[in-house]
Amino acid sequence: MKTRTFIAVEASAEVRTGAVAAKQRLAAHGSDYRWVEKENLHFTLQFLGDITDQEIVDVCGRVTAAVEGFEPFEIAAQGVGAFPSADRPKTLWVGVGEGGEPFTELHAAIDDQLADLGFRGENRRYVPHLTIGRLIRNTRPSRELADQLSSLADFEAGKMLVDAVTVFASQLRPDGPEYHVLARVTL
Repeated sequence: MKTRTFIAVEASAEVRTGAVAAKQRLAAHGSDYRWVEKENLHFTLQFLGDITDQEIVDVCGRVTAAVEGFEPFEIAAQGVGAFPSADRPKTLWVGVGEGGEPFTELHAAIDDQLADLGFRGENRRYVPHLTIGRLIRNTRPSRELADQLSSLADFEAGKMLVDAVTVFASQLRPDGPEYHVLARVTL
């Protein structure tokens, strides 16, 4: 049996509330998006896909090794953007302003630890972000959505302390994913 697994930093209550406010402003103009539920908001460090129980044990050990030496750090959830671009917004997100550098270093340390287990990171530069919505129909975004994205470029969703990394199992359900904590490693 395999488990759909990813590694993330859980969003604080303050950041979740701020992200929901941004999501609500965008949702008024983006009916073609599946919006992430408040309780599922997180900053993904690496998506691993379907892995075995033994791989989960190995991953948890490597995450523990990766975060050794990291002290907790504060981030500011700031700015709303889109991947791959604001002109083609397939994924809508809240970014990280202050604290972005240590967040990127944390990602790199985890990526390095997992590489020799066969998990390869993405071929693009890591951008710490909290996904708030994903395009479900391949449609052209409305002008109003693009305007809202532009108006939220400096949006502040709150601050939080990054003091743990969590390994999650994800079960896909018709009404959206359900996450379960497999391990939580403190910084």
